[in-house]
Amino acid sequence: MSEDSRRMEEDDRGPGAAFNVFVLMEDLLDKLKLLNYEEEVLIKNNMKPVSRLYFALQTNPGEQFYMFCTLAAWLINKAGHRIDQPQEYDDPNATISKILSELRAFGVSADFPPSKLKAGYGEQVCYVLDCLAEETLKYIGFTWKRPIYPSEEQDEETVVEDDAELTLNKIEDEIAEDDSDDDEDHFIDLNVLKTQTNKLGSESSKPDEILESKTDAAEWNLEVERVLPHLKVTIRTDNKDWRVHVDQMHQHKDGIDTALKETKGYLDKLHNEISKTLEKVGSREKYINNQLDPLIQEYRAAQAQFSEVKDQYQQVSSRVTEKTRILSEITEDLEKVKQEIEEKGSSMTDGAPLVKIKQALTKLKQETVEMDIRIGVVEHTLLQAKLKEKSNMTRDMHATVIPQ
Repeated sequence: MSEDSRRMEEDDRGPGAAFNVFVLMEDLLDKLKLLNYEEEVLIKNNMKPVSRLYFALQTNPGEQFYMFCTLAAWLINKAGHRIDQPQEYDDPNATISKILSELRAFGVSADFPPSKLKAGYGEQVCYVLDCLAEETLKYIGFTWKRPIYPSEEQDEETVVEDDAELTLNKIEDEIAEDDSDDDEDHFIDLNVLKTQTNKLGSESSKPDEILESKTDAAEWNLEVERVLPHLKVTIRTDNKDWRVHVDQMHQHKDGIDTALKETKGYLDKLHNEISKTLEKVGSREKYINNQLDPLIQEYRAAQAQFSEVKDQYQQVSSRVTEKTRILSEITEDLEKVKQEIEEKGSSMTDGAPLVKIKQALTKLKQETVEMDIRIGVVEHTLLQAKLKEKSNMTRDMHATVIPQ
């Protein structure tokens, strides 16, 4: 698959397709942990644990490919099929073909080239291992169930005591906490008070006759007024009581109202100052605009003139460029002509051909002299042969004449 086709495929799948490999890797790691791969694979083969990004990103292709083959073979064997455990120096193509054939035997389609698995990382590697892990979980009978969340224990409802109900035990506890604040002279023995109340209660539970009060009301009121300032009853507040929350809300509301009044005054003052400052800035801006209006008009006129000059400059520049091109062509033709003239001048002033001609003439003269010598030798030899033949003929003629 080419790079363009792969990009087109990712565009068709959507922008989140690039992150699908991380989701697959997390699901795969959870399934491997369910299958107890730490003890059966890592400890047995002395390997490091697999992280959540191990097969999603490239770290060490050789190590990742070996881990992929080891996990794939272990999952296939655990799912009921048989495959030899791959070794580190096995042929990777043969190992990948075995794994893909076993994957197809489970009924899982693998519509991608086997070379994708040779890298040891990527979406295809995570897909193959995830499918094998899923088949293994089905083989061992594992089923996914909904999570069971623990029920939260509800706090026991606290009984809110009425502020009006004051028992002797509560008064005793609260007064014991405020001992340090009270003077020792005004200390009230609550135990004696309790015993007295118990006695009164026991006596009143079984009255023999109708009780009549013999206490003077004025003296009783005076005694109450004397003792009342020394009776301090502190009621313990419960943080969970709604009344406490209401009081806190009222306190916060009063604090917010108080702070709002002060803050509102400051904000109004700040608003007025900002408004005045904005008015000053606006008036100064108008004054500056009025002062700079002639300069702006001049600037606009200069800018328009500059644009016209710029257009003329561009036109002249285009003409200069054309003339420069023509000049370069003429210069090239001139250089060619100069080069031809130099070549012809060098050939005319060069004496090498003349020297060669002289040498050739000298050689021809020598060869001519040699030929003349050879011709003379041949003529001399021929003359000697003719003279010898002539002397022989004369000798034969004398010999024939003498016998007669």
